[in-house]
Amino acid sequence: MEGIVQLTAVIEREGDGYVALCPEMDIASQGDSVEDAKMNLQEALAGFFEAASPDEVRERLHMEVSATQLEVAIMYVERTSRERDVPDAAAPRVSPHI
Repeated sequence: MEGIVQLTAVIEREGDGYVALCPEMDIASQGDSVEDAKMNLQEALAGFFEAASPDEVRERLHMEVSATQLEVAIMYVERTSRERDVPDAAAPRVSPHI
């Protein structure tokens, strides 16, 4: 495959850094900033396309990727006083009553 293809980058904060995912290729990378994560993902994708056979590219490439927002009922678990001091200590749980 030669040329340029438009791919999606989903970038989210994870801990002190950022994780970037290309859902069309199921390839991910990370960085200290959004720009670093994006650049590292571009490098990872370029490396994959350089090394992969055309059959492997066709097998992994999923061009029909869509993103949408969902509404999901969640409830928070009561945190202990120690956990209240840690910003990311409370992870939401999906409510069984959807």
